[in-house]
This record gives sequence, structure tokens and C-alpha cells, in this order.
Amino acid sequence: MQHVKEMKFGLKIEKHDYETKVKHIREFLEDGDKVKVIIMFRGRENVHPEIGQQLAERIIQDTQDVGKVEKQPKKEGRNMIFTLVPLKNKG
Repeated sequence: MQHVKEMKFGLKIEKHDYETKVKHIREFLEDGDKVKVIIMFRGRENVHPEIGQQLAERIIQDTQDVGKVEKQPKKEGRNMIFTLVPLKNKG
């Protein structure tokens, strides 16, 4: 049974927090779950979607050995959302 897990990132995420969240995403993907990643924009950050895009690319890069992008990063309102799916199906 595949579940959809959700992971939220802020644009100004600290290195340690980023690493922890990416580790969780990797675990979810390894367990065969989809992961919906939400990058949240606050206030003036909204005028810099490229920073969110860079963060999204970095997350995708750091998880590419266990998952792939199902839905490309897309800005929706104050958030940028994309979905990762496991490379191999378990079960």
C-alpha cells in the first residue's frame, strides 16, 4: 500500500534541518511511499521563485538514487510543490 507523505521546506532552511528532512524523504522513498514536497514562500520571498527552484533541484539531486520526480516543481500560490516517487516498487 503506497502512502503519500508530505515534507515542507522553508526557503531559509538551515543546513542541518535540510539534511534531516532529506534523510526522512529518502526513508519514505525506500519504504515505497510517494513524497509530496512543499517549498513555502513567505512575504517577499515570493518575488524570487528561482531560489525555490534551486532548492527543489537540490532536493531532487540528493534523492535521485532512491526516487524520481513524478510531478515537476510548480509554483502554486505561496508554495512550490512537486512529487517524488520511489524508483523501485516494494511488495
